[in-house]
Formats: sequence, structure tokens, C-alpha cells
Amino acid sequence: MNEIIKAMEERRSIRGFKPDMPAKKDLEEIIEAGLYAANGRGQQATITIAITNKELRDEIVELNRKIGGWEKGFDPFYGAPAILLVLANKDRLTYVNDGSLVIGNMMLAAHSLGLGSIWIHRAKEEMELPEGKELLKKLGIEGDWEGIGHCAVGYVEGEIPKAAERKGGRVYWIE
Repeated sequence: MNEIIKAMEERRSIRGFKPDMPAKKDLEEIIEAGLYAANGRGQQATITIAITNKELRDEIVELNRKIGGWEKGFDPFYGAPAILLVLANKDRLTYVNDGSLVIGNMMLAAHSLGLGSIWIHRAKEEMELPEGKELLKKLGIEGDWEGIGHCAVGYVEGEIPKAAERKGGRVYWIE
């Protein structure tokens, strides 16, 4: 079977990570894969913020937890030590699609490197908060950016889940 198709079939969302930080080289490869995602009109109008600083990671986790309405102490990133936050330029018609493809590429790349990943939502709400706006300001990011999502990455704690049986009746051929 083709390696890429195999990775697509085997990659699962991971909800348990070891605390060990992945190698920077691996994170760079994952981010690079995101940079090559398909995008509307070749605009490349997405950015990725790689968060490996534990203090900032924990601040993002806390913002996300509050937005999600979970009890104090819950980690909606399941302990993943690295967070790859994807934003897209709202001036582009395809910005949500473009950012989504970036995250998809990054999750496949993480899997291919033996790492686990999961897409975590609520990036839009985070970046609308004063704390999110301050982060962008600190990084010198100007413009009309919207948080699309987070690719949480790390070493898998436990077993990789098996894929659920695929539902039938979801493909229609017109020949």
C-alpha cells in the first residue's frame, strides 16, 4: 500500500501524551509539511505559532479550558507538550479551508515521524481574547488573523487507537 494512504488510514487522534518534548527537528518537519498544504490561489495566507515554552503552553491550555467550560485542572490538550497554533488571514476567501489543510498535513506528518497528534478547537476564541491579541502583538503579527485550530503534538502515552469501522453509503459514483 502507498505510504501516504497508509498513514491516512492509520493516523488517529491521540488523547494521552508523554511529557517529553519531541525533537525540534521533528517539529520543524511537521511545520514544514503544513507549509506545503494546498491553499486557495496559492496565497499561502496561514501562519503557525510553535509553542514549546511550558509556561506559555500552560496559559494556552488554561484559556482553552475556560472557553470549553471544563473543570479547573482539566487539560483539553491531553498533556501534549507542543502546540502548533494555526492562524489564517481573514482577508482570504478560503482562509478556514487553508488553515484546516495545514493542520491536516501536520497531523499526518506527526504520525509519519512516530508522534501522536490531535486537532484542538477554540483557537478562534483564544485569539479574540485580550491574551490572544497580546500574544500576536508580542510576536509582531499584524493584520486580520483568525485562529483556525491547534495541532497538539507529542509522544503517545499508551496504545494508538484502532480506526472505527468506516460507515457505508458515503460514496456515490456517477460514471
